[in-house]
Amino acid sequence: MPGAPAVGHRRLFSAARHTGPMAIHDSALPGPTGEAPAPPQPSPPAPALDERQAAALRADLEESGWGIDAVTGLIGSVAEAALRREIRLPALRAVRVALEDGRAPGAAPDPVAILTALFMLGEPVTAGELDAVLPRTGARGATRIGLVALDGRGQGGEEGREAGIDDAALVRALVDLRPHEARDDAGEVRWWVASDVGELVSGGSLAPDHVLGIGGAGLTLAGLTPRGAVGAALDLGCGCGIQTLYLARHAERITATDISERALAFTAFNAALAGIAPERLELLAGSFLEPLGQRQYDLIVSNPPFVITPPAVREAGLPLMEYRDAGGPVLPHLVPGLAGRLADGGTLVMLGNWEHGAGADWRGTVGEWFPDDVDAWVIERDAQDPVEYATMWLRDGGLTPERERDAFEAALGAWIGDFEARGVEAIGFGYLLAHRPSAEGAGGASRRPWRVLEEVGTSPSGALGAHVAASIAVRDQLALLDDSAVAALMPVVAADVTEERYLVPGQADPSVILLRQGGGLGRSVEAGTALAALIGVADGELSIAQIAGAVAALLDAEAAALTAELVADCRDLAAWGMLTLTPPPPPDRDRANSTAKPGEQHGEIVGPRRMVTARSRRAVRGGGWSGAPIW
Repeated sequence: MPGAPAVGHRRLFSAARHTGPMAIHDSALPGPTGEAPAPPQPSPPAPALDERQAAALRADLEESGWGIDAVTGLIGSVAEAALRREIRLPALRAVRVALEDGRAPGAAPDPVAILTALFMLGEPVTAGELDAVLPRTGARGATRIGLVALDGRGQGGEEGREAGIDDAALVRALVDLRPHEARDDAGEVRWWVASDVGELVSGGSLAPDHVLGIGGAGLTLAGLTPRGAVGAALDLGCGCGIQTLYLARHAERITATDISERALAFTAFNAALAGIAPERLELLAGSFLEPLGQRQYDLIVSNPPFVITPPAVREAGLPLMEYRDAGGPVLPHLVPGLAGRLADGGTLVMLGNWEHGAGADWRGTVGEWFPDDVDAWVIERDAQDPVEYATMWLRDGGLTPERERDAFEAALGAWIGDFEARGVEAIGFGYLLAHRPSAEGAGGASRRPWRVLEEVGTSPSGALGAHVAASIAVRDQLALLDDSAVAALMPVVAADVTEERYLVPGQADPSVILLRQGGGLGRSVEAGTALAALIGVADGELSIAQIAGAVAALLDAEAAALTAELVADCRDLAAWGMLTLTPPPPPDRDRANSTAKPGEQHGEIVGPRRMVTARSRRAVRGGGWSGAPIW
């Protein structure tokens, strides 16, 4: 649910669905009595601060101790879990107790309680309390910035910003502000990120220009993005600016764009509060590619407004969320446009969804979005039926059958009717990545771009950025090698790969062999006999061709065909991070000219069958030759 006051933002990246407000609002559809609900309140001015104010506020927040662990310690694990279920009362009760304790004679205000109450739970505090916990900024400074307003003073802005504020006066938050903490290869970060107040605190519908805070989708995109040093980076559709903050950790220059002026203002605020030098950040207003011209970037990230809204809704003139709903399909045009903005060797990382048409493979449709001169990698993480998809967005926008059944059903009918008319059976969610190959690869060789469109339903643990970078690099290198060159490489199984065998009761040999990946995307691969045998001896001592020859002899299979199959399997396993492929060592001239031992000829191992048989007999004997692919 948008604006749900989770305790804070940790860098716990997952395949979370893209939650956020829906393009349809209560104000646009009839309620159960036939009357439209009250329209959402206009948004207050976005906060703004200069460099001096940003430094003062940042120092105040750092000294306050207001972080994720501190908030959890204050409200307890039960209240934290309730907040994640969009129930704020337990947290509010705990915070109110802490506030009362701080107001007792001789007691000092608790900074964590005051800031949590004010900015995360929507509970007013006194100006004197805010002065105490933000001594450099104070209630007056927070009012000037646009973070708070005197309770009952309306929307803030100039009203009350210059007025004297009595210590006992109550102030309320105009924004949602909360800690965000992360750890990556570059170290730890601790930011405080502002966005618009969410529905759970405001108690009303969200305005079309609502700026959402950090949600599951934002964290997923941040975790998916490679973090190598780059020159120019683009955050298209920046929202509150969380991707911009992460890009600033490894990009020399960042361009952030959005159609929403409020979103750009929040990004500017959050960047200033995080201490990002203004000269490193360019903010551009405009729709999609409009403000970019012909600029090129080394890294592009985007969580664009890809929600599929029915034409009936758009044609009715109902309000659409600026950052979420573009009013029509955008990815078929946006993906090639952004791919065309990639510099040599650049990478595009996006979130999106796509339709599954009746009798059609989604891969054919999505694959056509990418230009012929870039690599493409699309991962579908989930798929929803039309009713599930529409219901999710309606509920995330605050429209529920419990509160407004007639309005909910009218909107739901528009959604599913549109999908039915166009033969849409499901909507997929996932990741879209593009990579522009270097003009010349290793050794001056060129190559054809590769395409991988797949469904991966596993649950990865941790950030995927390093895995994505490594996978692209491996496919980049392997694309330069023909099958014979790959066959000469020596496979080494990754340390996080485990093997599972399943047996029918009473039988000695396994009927199914699974290879499981501990890191990366946590893939599970069903291995045929030959692949299981290869994995069993993949320690860098034998080449793929040697292993394939030995296994072919044991299985009485045709060696060339089996080698080709294992080469294809090893290309994928290497790209997935389940294998590494190393070149053979240079020939040892002295060994080649010496007297060969039995089983050797000119220093070349000619009898790997014995090694394969000794170390992987169970796989060769028990798996049953099937030749099954591993996709």
